[in-house]
Amino acid sequence: MAENQESTLPQSPPRPEQEAPAPPTRESGAAPRSPTAPEHRSTVRSLLRLRPYARAIRWRLAAAITAAMVASGSVLVVPLVLGRIVDGPIARNDLPALWPPAALLLVLGLVEAVLFYTRRVILARPLASLETAMRGDLYAKLQRLPVSFHDRWSSGQLLSRATSDMYTMRLFLAFPLVFLIVNSAMFLAGTAVMFTLDWRLALITLVPAAPLIVLTRHFESGYSAAARRAQDQNGDLATVIEESVLGIRILKAFGRHRTMAENFRRRTHDLRATELHKAGLLANLWAVIVGLPELALGCALAVGAYLVAQDELSTGALVAFLSTALALRWPVESLGWLLAYANEAATATDRFFEVLDEPEHPAGPAGASPEADASPEADASPEADDGERGIRLRGVRFRYPDAPEDTPDLLRGIDLHIRSGETMALVGATGSGKTTLTALLPRLYEATGGVITLDGRDIRGIPRPRLRELVSVAFEEPTLFSASVGENVLMGAPGASAEQLDRALATAQAGFVEHLPAGVGTQVGEQGLSLSGGQRQRLALARAVVGDPAFLVLDDPLSALDVHTEALVEQALRQVLGSTTALVVAHRPSTVQLADRVAVLDDGRIAAVGTHQELLASCAVYRHLMTGASVPGEPAGADAPVMEGSPTR
Repeated sequence: MAENQESTLPQSPPRPEQEAPAPPTRESGAAPRSPTAPEHRSTVRSLLRLRPYARAIRWRLAAAITAAMVASGSVLVVPLVLGRIVDGPIARNDLPALWPPAALLLVLGLVEAVLFYTRRVILARPLASLETAMRGDLYAKLQRLPVSFHDRWSSGQLLSRATSDMYTMRLFLAFPLVFLIVNSAMFLAGTAVMFTLDWRLALITLVPAAPLIVLTRHFESGYSAAARRAQDQNGDLATVIEESVLGIRILKAFGRHRTMAENFRRRTHDLRATELHKAGLLANLWAVIVGLPELALGCALAVGAYLVAQDELSTGALVAFLSTALALRWPVESLGWLLAYANEAATATDRFFEVLDEPEHPAGPAGASPEADASPEADASPEADDGERGIRLRGVRFRYPDAPEDTPDLLRGIDLHIRSGETMALVGATGSGKTTLTALLPRLYEATGGVITLDGRDIRGIPRPRLRELVSVAFEEPTLFSASVGENVLMGAPGASAEQLDRALATAQAGFVEHLPAGVGTQVGEQGLSLSGGQRQRLALARAVVGDPAFLVLDDPLSALDVHTEALVEQALRQVLGSTTALVVAHRPSTVQLADRVAVLDDGRIAAVGTHQELLASCAVYRHLMTGASVPGEPAGADAPVMEGSPTR
């Protein structure tokens, strides 16, 4: 009569839905790696980490456990009533005396049903709220984590943590946690009842307890490892599906759909093998959990029949004993399901907290102040000497955390001063670190060494939200979101007016917006793939300039434009650049013409700074980049070397 119907627990978490694009990877072509599994910790220790969240619903949880406990207690009363019926009305052939205990059985059944219904109602809403809170914390954490974290982690792994793992943890609190407590209490109470009825039969029934304890401990260690492996494989599979959807044009254009299908098939087979291994472990446990108690119950029945025949035990007592033992079948048999799901929930909890435990601000050079991010002050930069105003980099070094130890830093002692109101073009060979350098200004990456100042103020002392209001960025790869054109542009300045939005679109020569079905309200779709590359790039440029930023960083913002549109955008950009301090990554002479001066990045350092004409005359590296002329000492057409182990930016 117990709640057997609730044992329809999934053997593995459901597959996550694909809701977001993969995070950007580094240009070295290395895909983000899945994190390695942490050292194994006990199931209980892992699940105890849910206490801060469970504390918010502790009273509801206690009420649900109490309701389930009382309902289970009513189940144990039924065998005692049956025993009295057998030894009373049935033994005396007294039919009228049968109706009161029969009515009591009916009442007990109704009480059990009502209490189990109450348990579900009590927990449904708070658990949904708890899952929402946990998912919100995970999403907020992902937004705060540095770009270097997203470089390392695949999007599928993060998606599976936000979907299937969250569902697993919520379901654990709703059912397995409650019934691990309730069934344990019910088993102890039922055992006490059986000893009260006949201690000899009780001892026979409890013989399987010792081997079951040993088996469950062995099961826990093996199943935890398999559950973790399945959840990680599930995340990897989600990444493959997502990449296949987002990269469908590439797959079709190069006819690589069969290669991706084989990759998908291999990962699904790996996941299938792991799930079958889990099923095998659970089947072994289930066979023993079901088989040994049934064998013991059969022996107890035989001994009980003998005792009844010898008048050492009444028939009613034997019926009550056997009914109690049968009532305990559910708590014992459910042990396999509950332990399996507890292990699933423990590994899901570990995966959830792996993200929450990640440091939000990796250690930077001496003097870095992560605490500054929480400071509400420092709204404006203090007055600085004319020589310090603008953007200044002193001895800036950088290397990616995963770069091999025997490779040099990507940036090695960058010294550069962009004067206030000046536009500086940054040029360099592919892989020289231009994009990485621009990412240091808004602290998307932390410099390994050196100091970067804005108007004389160290950027490490400026709260990140304020810093990113001051420094606006347009990346070479324009990323748009599944939102309207206007919403995508206004991400650069949520408080911008309609006039500023129109001006930004005009600056970016995004007149095509007027011809879209709903104008600025047109939904651009995932990744903006409904637009051309040039249209996406112009919207990304509009997003960068819409807030009239004090400092502007443009990473080759015109690379996807035709020459006529490029000329129009450059003409409009001159007005914007005249009122801001800007760093522009450039690959073409036409973009360089926007700048007052040009800095040449070579071999991790600033090789030269000057005007376009000055550098053409005096800098062989710059002349090679702009005209293709050979650098002395290098073969014609040679490019600057790309450092092994460093991203080619």
